[in-house]
Amino acid sequence: MARTVIPLLILQSFLLAIAFGSNEVEEEFSESLLLKPLPDRKVLAHFHFENRAPPSNSHGRHHHLFPKAISQLVQKFRVKEMELSFTQGRWNHEHWGGSDTLSSMNAKPVGVELWAVFDVPRSEVDTSWKNLTHALSGLFCASINFLESSTSYAAPTWGFGRSSDKLRYGSLPREAVCTENLTPWLKLLPCRDKDGISALMNRPSVYRGFYHSQRLHLSMVDSGMLLEQSLTVVLQPDTVYDGKDLQPSWSLSSLFGRKVVGKCVLAKSSNVYLQMEGLAHPEAHTLLKNEEFELSIKPDRTLRETSSVLFIFDIDKSSDSEPFDLSLTWKLPSKWSCQQAPLHASRFLMGSGNERGAIAILLKATESQDKLSGKDITNGGHCRVKANVFQIFPWYVKVYYHTLQIFVDQQQNTSSEVLKKINVSPSADKMSSGMMEMMLELPCEVKSVAISIEYDKGFLHIDEYPPDANQGFDIPSALISFPDHHASLDFKEELSTLPLLSKFKDKSLVRSYTEVLLVPLTTPDFSMPYNVITITCTVFALYFGSLLNALRRRIGEEERFLKSKGKKTGGLKQLLSRFTAKIRGRPVESPSSEPTAAAQSSVLSSKLLFKIILVAGVAAAWQYFSTDK
Repeated sequence: MARTVIPLLILQSFLLAIAFGSNEVEEEFSESLLLKPLPDRKVLAHFHFENRAPPSNSHGRHHHLFPKAISQLVQKFRVKEMELSFTQGRWNHEHWGGSDTLSSMNAKPVGVELWAVFDVPRSEVDTSWKNLTHALSGLFCASINFLESSTSYAAPTWGFGRSSDKLRYGSLPREAVCTENLTPWLKLLPCRDKDGISALMNRPSVYRGFYHSQRLHLSMVDSGMLLEQSLTVVLQPDTVYDGKDLQPSWSLSSLFGRKVVGKCVLAKSSNVYLQMEGLAHPEAHTLLKNEEFELSIKPDRTLRETSSVLFIFDIDKSSDSEPFDLSLTWKLPSKWSCQQAPLHASRFLMGSGNERGAIAILLKATESQDKLSGKDITNGGHCRVKANVFQIFPWYVKVYYHTLQIFVDQQQNTSSEVLKKINVSPSADKMSSGMMEMMLELPCEVKSVAISIEYDKGFLHIDEYPPDANQGFDIPSALISFPDHHASLDFKEELSTLPLLSKFKDKSLVRSYTEVLLVPLTTPDFSMPYNVITITCTVFALYFGSLLNALRRRIGEEERFLKSKGKKTGGLKQLLSRFTAKIRGRPVESPSSEPTAAAQSSVLSSKLLFKIILVAGVAAAWQYFSTDK
């Protein structure tokens, strides 16, 4: 019997190994790092990790590379598409780019941003959203569960860039980003931060940058589930300014304090990219050394684009003995400007006081605005630029949508001339937040556009104020998108096998986020409850102390004590009284101890009774006037 069971067990384990082996082949993981010098003497580092898993209807599927926690979220809450970002710092659209692929996908608002599309009936979308926020909050050690409240999220229709009635969007501008959020994000990687490109993510180096944003994007594609994890960091190289206009030289070890000692053994591809812009002769930069700069490692491939050159490095051969440490040394001064969106957006508050105010958005033309002539020709041969504006207003900011005003080149225009489409969702007190979506159609030669809308400041209950209420209340960033403009990199060579390059070739919508507004609301004096509690306790202590003293005092013992005291000191008192009488020439009175003691006792009792009545009256008056009617 034992001889029969053993071959069956061996056959079963062999079949399981074959099954799991086939699954392992289907799942793919790739890692890449893009380095890009910026015009303001900084360096952009973009880490990109891509994980693919085949479709599966089984709830108990075992994954070899794809994180099981993310797979369970998809299966349990039926998530069709989701994106979560943790950002600290604000993206500089003027110096770091506004219309390229990196800025369009990775320039996120401050704090936490979450949006998701569900594959459930419309009546179950809000329930799935709330459950998803709680699950992500525990997974990433963040306060994402605060987005479960209906006052913290909205349901955009078309202004966000995705037309779906099952989309939910929410943001937490004040959420702090720290290593507690990065550590669970790294645990989703097959090699974590122990090997491969992810080993460069040194915590002090990442968080000392001017901007860093960790992003997680999940989507359901034809081939199954696609999980993209990216970390975008803007760093300042540690160099001494020598008075010349040379860009600072840097290396991987100087930026991150580490070197790449090998690829992740589970990664299908592992590459480092260096993108150079503003070169004098892009077609000549194929050698290791040239007139403008020098690279420490020879690139394996070089790709040319219209305005940039991309160097590709394979790190398969790097090891502990020969680590990969790419360095860039500038020889000649180089100045260039990044690609910008057609209009640069900024938002600010107007008005003063704690009663009312106005929110204004200013759109200014950029250098790329001059290149729009002859493009986007609509409406009888006139050049037009379309811009979508998406805003969320908390319920305590009561917006009056009828006060919307639009100024084009400092001239007020009617809504029908510029405003082509608008969708408004008014807020409800303590129930839901407000939302506004606008589609503007502007002439290409426009120089500035100003949008203003008035609001009143609401009143909150004392329990609804945060611990730092005097700092103010945040209004989430507004999203400005351009539906007719898409960002992409078109390289002459076809390298679709590299995930990052294929991602750059996909057209992404040009979008930008505005600043987070800080609105001061009427704040009560939070010390008043403490003062009321203190004085009430003091009055009650005096009242009950006097009452207990009166109840526990023994009058008979006090009278006997006074009598005994009078007897002991009676002779001395008589001598003193006789002496003073002789001096004054008055007759000597006979002492009567008993009436004196009785009189003192009566006086003492009357004083005690008066104190009790006084304290009781004060307590009753305080209770009467302090009680809310």
